[in-house]
Amino acid sequence: MSSVLVSIVVPTYNGARRIGACLGALSQQSASHAAEVLVVNDGSTDDTAQVVLLFPEVRLINQAKAGPAAARNRGAQEARGRFLLFTDDDCVPTPGWLEAMLVALQDDEVVGAKGTYRTRQTELVARFVQMEYEDRYRMMAAIRDIDFIDTYSAAYVRERFLEMNGYDTSFPVACAEDVDLSYRMSARGWKMRFHPGAVVYHSHPNTLPCYLKKKYKFAFWRVLAVRNNPGKMVKDSHTPQIMKLQLLFLPMLLLSAAYDLVSRRALIAPVAVMVAFVLSTLPFVMRTLRKDLLIAVVSPLLLAARASAQVIGVASGMMYARRSAHARLKRAHRLRSADK
Repeated sequence: MSSVLVSIVVPTYNGARRIGACLGALSQQSASHAAEVLVVNDGSTDDTAQVVLLFPEVRLINQAKAGPAAARNRGAQEARGRFLLFTDDDCVPTPGWLEAMLVALQDDEVVGAKGTYRTRQTELVARFVQMEYEDRYRMMAAIRDIDFIDTYSAAYVRERFLEMNGYDTSFPVACAEDVDLSYRMSARGWKMRFHPGAVVYHSHPNTLPCYLKKKYKFAFWRVLAVRNNPGKMVKDSHTPQIMKLQLLFLPMLLLSAAYDLVSRRALIAPVAVMVAFVLSTLPFVMRTLRKDLLIAVVSPLLLAARASAQVIGVASGMMYARRSAHARLKRAHRLRSADK
């Protein structure tokens, strides 16, 4: 196994129903390089291990449940390859995925790379989610170096990944730990690249409640990633700046409605807020119009719902971060007192 160049790590928890498609796709990769696949079974209680054993070429690593960040780190520690590739158990990499990721790492100055999502879903919400991703890919394709690598299609130089101690295990769910690592690497001046040809297929949220729940969760945990890397609060290579302004929609709408009600005006201010928000969505609408007419028509409503879920998530995340910081201070104070 000393000839292994690439180690592909797939963390999973109760993934029996979905991981088979992922592993089947990984077994058909077109790259000619020696590669190994490691599945880290993070305390699953279903038949995940039995499904993985159907793929004898895959190394199965079982561990007590410790969270996705810890599972990925365990895979990185056990890996033998010079390069680490990550994908998720609900992703299906295309045959050229591995080769494309390695192309992105050919430059010796590059320590990480990311690929793209696609979906075959036809539901309205899932199509909208795909348009969101493609809007972000448009931004990233326009720049040489990025500062944001998602775990669903990620590649790293293993030595550099381990030097950073991998993903921060204080993130208990599969959310924002990849953002945090990307930000920390970027802070060191390390180069990361976007390769749109490194494609994995995925099932996006296909109902509005599921979508909004996911947006809330992402916003909640992103607060911690930004708190740890405050320099990224203003701008990163993945987040549209207009989206940050749109976060003001719900609070501004509520404040303007309250003001008009108190002043007994004809709710002019809330209408102005809504018009301003719709105007802010027009660039996205126009880009989407070229690809999916129906999604373009409903985009302003979905973007308003997204902004509302996100701002609530940010507010909740800020309260959680404050409580966590206060708890850490109390623990540190108790430890100092005990030492005395």
